[in-house]
Amino acid sequence: MRKLTYFTATTVDGFIGAPDGDADFLYAFLDPEFIGHLVAEYPETISSQGRAQLGIEDLAPKRFDTVLMGRNTYEPGLKAGMASPYGHLREQYVVSRSLTVPPDPAVRLISGDVAAAVRGLKERDGLGIWLCGGADLAAQLAGEIDEYVVKTYPVVAGTGMPMSRAGFGVRPLELTGCTVLGGGQVVTSYDVKR
Repeated sequence: MRKLTYFTATTVDGFIGAPDGDADFLYAFLDPEFIGHLVAEYPETISSQGRAQLGIEDLAPKRFDTVLMGRNTYEPGLKAGMASPYGHLREQYVVSRSLTVPPDPAVRLISGDVAAAVRGLKERDGLGIWLCGGADLAAQLAGEIDEYVVKTYPVVAGTGMPMSRAGFGVRPLELTGCTVLGGGQVVTSYDVKR
């Protein structure tokens, strides 16, 4: 069975974006060593546009062949002309109640029971499923997430969009990896204990 991995970037105090959801301030921490780590370990999480800029368009996915995004996570790329931001992946899903027609034929929409849809995706053959964001979608899928990969950047925001809006609930995790990079970024991975 495939795993759902919440692969996300956060501040030290656990925010994935500003109070309005804008995460552009985190781009200041994308130094060459960190980008090299992403290319080596998670190349599929780099947008198709970013892959072209890095000259890695032909690099095969290592961990994920499916991406799942909330509408607010998808929207900035769409506004920038990236209707299919991860076209190099087998499947791209956007969870939205307001979109009725996909902006690109390569993008599929989920508007109903997202947890049931994810359970169906998990049963299919293939690589893992990447939960790209955001906080509301992570809350809806709290019971379906099998793994967390958290890229923590060396910055404190004080307030903002939390990693999840699932509310209080103890969810034990097992540390499975930790990489400390020269720019102060720490990439930790955890399996959910069931």
